[in-house]
Amino acid sequence: MKCDFVWMDGEIVPYEKATIPFFTPTLHYGPGVFEGIRCYDTPKGPGIFRLREHLERFIDSIHILGVRDFPYAVEDLRQAVHQTIAVNSLGECYIRPLMYLAGPMGLNMDASRPKVAIAAWEWGPYLGEEAMEKGVRMMISSFSRLHPNVNMTKAKITGNYVNSMLVKTLALRSGYDEAIILDPNGFVAECTGENLFMVNKGKLYTPPLATILEGITRDSLITLAGDLGIPVVETMITRDQLYIVDELFVCGTAAEVVPIREVDHRRIGLGSIGPITRELQSAFYKNARGEGAHSSEWLDYI
Repeated sequence: MKCDFVWMDGEIVPYEKATIPFFTPTLHYGPGVFEGIRCYDTPKGPGIFRLREHLERFIDSIHILGVRDFPYAVEDLRQAVHQTIAVNSLGECYIRPLMYLAGPMGLNMDASRPKVAIAAWEWGPYLGEEAMEKGVRMMISSFSRLHPNVNMTKAKITGNYVNSMLVKTLALRSGYDEAIILDPNGFVAECTGENLFMVNKGKLYTPPLATILEGITRDSLITLAGDLGIPVVETMITRDQLYIVDELFVCGTAAEVVPIREVDHRRIGLGSIGPITRELQSAFYKNARGEGAHSSEWLDYI
């Protein structure tokens, strides 16, 4: 993971000096917000995938968290992302904006002020190149996803991801690649950093928005499914439904589009990537790399 320069509140800072004070409340208590964004190589040069939507969600997350007087608009952050990629001489890359609080130790957010840092680096598919074709093995986690009255589930708040780290670490220690997390009522929610889709009898099913983070890749795939004439149903899903579907896959900015070949030692479908998953995966990359019907609206070129 190599990043030479980081954008910090309007200044380009060498990576080694891109530090935050030890006493920042974000480090100790978790009230920060982040985004994950990808930039792809295209025939027109580097194109950032759905940058405006990511930055809108970033600002929405900060608002949901309850931070006051955030000083940046979407266009300010858009220019900062472009600057960060350019100064690091990157093409295809991953981008991480982070809002953290600067102020005294304590639990009162109003005693702190928001600050923003943006980094970019080369980073391949989160679950590995091989997973894109062969698929991954998953378990159902013993941990539940956060209840909306416990934490804000519509925001990418840093502290929320302790839940994801506990789930992911247990899955890896148990010999799996990733885990599926149920909501507090026992229905399928999402994975540690990905949304989930299942395919059965030619239809695409995915959990409704109530208890999941509204993924931008998820939204893109629903649009692409419409283009391809694949019906999409948002509905509650039980864990045992997952075992008997034709195909399962996850999606997210870091993971992109990855098939699931096994859940809880039960083979899914043929145990490899299915035809609808492949079709959606292909359509996603075609658009992300500047050669799809939605490329002009979804890509922000450097």
